Amino acid sequence: MPAAGEAPDILSPEFAENPYAAYRVMLDTAPLFWHEATQSYVVSRYEDVARAFKEPAFTTDNYNWQLEPVHGKTILQMSGREHAVRRALVAPAFRGSELERKFLPVIERNARQLIDSFRDRGEVDLVSEFARHFPINVIVDMLGLDRSEHARFQKWYTSIIAFLGNLSQDPEVAADGLRTRDELAEYMIPVIRERRQNLGDDLLSTLCKAEVDGTSMSDEDIKAFVSLLLAAGGETTDKAIASVVKNLLEHPDQFEAVLADRSLIPRAFAETLRYTPPVHMIMRQPARDVELSTGTVPKGATVTCLIGAANRDPRRFADPDRFDVFRTDLAEETAFSAAAGHLAFALGRHFCVGALLAKSEVEVGLNQLLDAMPDARLADGAGPVEQGLFTRGPATLPITFTPRIPTAV
Repeated sequence: MPAAGEAPDILSPEFAENPYAAYRVMLDTAPLFWHEATQSYVVSRYEDVARAFKEPAFTTDNYNWQLEPVHGKTILQMSGREHAVRRALVAPAFRGSELERKFLPVIERNARQLIDSFRDRGEVDLVSEFARHFPINVIVDMLGLDRSEHARFQKWYTSIIAFLGNLSQDPEVAADGLRTRDELAEYMIPVIRERRQNLGDDLLSTLCKAEVDGTSMSDEDIKAFVSLLLAAGGETTDKAIASVVKNLLEHPDQFEAVLADRSLIPRAFAETLRYTPPVHMIMRQPARDVELSTGTVPKGATVTCLIGAANRDPRRFADPDRFDVFRTDLAEETAFSAAAGHLAFALGRHFCVGALLAKSEVEVGLNQLLDAMPDARLADGAGPVEQGLFTRGPATLPITFTPRIPTAV
């Protein structure tokens, strides 16, 4: 098994500071290697990561220890008919007319309310004042939960994501995740039981009454899905929104192109998902020995799939370290489906069920931001720094702009 060449260890400060430099080394000299600290095989090439996501030989049994302790059992761990039925129970709420009719107004309202707090000020940290709150506020409102609890849900999802990405096995992070599990269950189970008795037009009611082939969701099933939605839907969209704005501001010609032609927003989002994905690694466990392009991973081993590396594999993408809204080797038409060219939403049967929700949030949020700050620019001296290992995005994003004077009615 090859060693990782000169690439920094994936748990090192050097890797945390700039994983992309390490990815280039791995892709060239160590596309598959054993990582002792995480007890996993690390794979980085696009071909291999895509296979790990698509092929049934690769299971999600790793979530039994990586997620279940804080979430409970979710659709991420299921396979076969159990997975198909559970996915069919929740997926309709996140696509098509259901998403547009019920939740697009919720997305628009939350974006507008957050932007109203700074549109007349001429400056904003887009991470702390918009991106970090927007997706969680949307999810809480979609579920029909108490809006005064936004901060509490923010804390919970941060704790859950920290537990998921706790590759160094920090005991304090683990303990905080378990506390969050108990607190969230204590909060959600009574709400779910009450909602069953008083169904409405919200997402929680939809989950309570959903039924496929005689199967419905238990209180525990719904609580686990809410927990997963808060973590996955909050963290990834939070980082994606900040990243797409950062990438455009760092490429002023492309910012101007998107400003002039808003139909380019989905392309800018898709390219951001490739270039700076919000999730940099996902794990899988093969049910049998699997021969990859550069070696074999044995049955039952943990495989760490480096999405951030695979999305910059020169075997798949031309000039992969360049951000390019107009690239021709990443199709916008499939970028938010299970046939996506990038790997940010995974692929196959476990493709992200909330991909179209994330697309709607980014489209609405970015459109409203561009309306409010068409001359946005990075604040003087601001060099936005990415942060995170398992999930990654700008830690801050200070922006200045000319305040928009409201039009008199």
